[in-house]
Amino acid sequence: MIEVKDEMLQQAAGEGMDAFIKVFTDAYMEALGGKLTAENMALLTGEQHTLLAYVFFRDEVMEGGFCQLIQNGYGGYIFDNPFAKSMRLWGVGELGKLVYAAKNIYDANRADLERERTDEEFMAMYEQYEAFDDLEDEFLEKEEMFTAQVAEYVDEHLDLFAKVV
Repeated sequence: MIEVKDEMLQQAAGEGMDAFIKVFTDAYMEALGGKLTAENMALLTGEQHTLLAYVFFRDEVMEGGFCQLIQNGYGGYIFDNPFAKSMRLWGVGELGKLVYAAKNIYDANRADLERERTDEEFMAMYEQYEAFDDLEDEFLEKEEMFTAQVAEYVDEHLDLFAKVV
């Protein structure tokens, strides 16, 4: 089991929910050698993958939306795994519904969304895939609430996410 230091958690909890979650996901990325690959995926549990997926999802969607998330290679990690279902089970049902809605767009357009693109073609995706706009807006409006709900779940189930030492 991946370990995190209690004093780091205490300090991060005082800094906010993002910092609290980051203690865990930084430990995961360290265990993964800095990069998630097919070869090292087994090093994390399902709960740990879900937390890592949330951070990838949040960071990518906040920075560049669903097009960026998918173009940066996270489409399969988010949409082909039970991430949305896990969010619902963690009490973050609104986010689960949002992810399912985005998955429908992704599934219908996967080959095009994932194909290699030039910078110009990438920028054009935002007009081509306006179907993501409302979902992105909803996520941005509710991100703090979603992150707080995720952090609360982690805090209430610490043993699922790391061994606290």
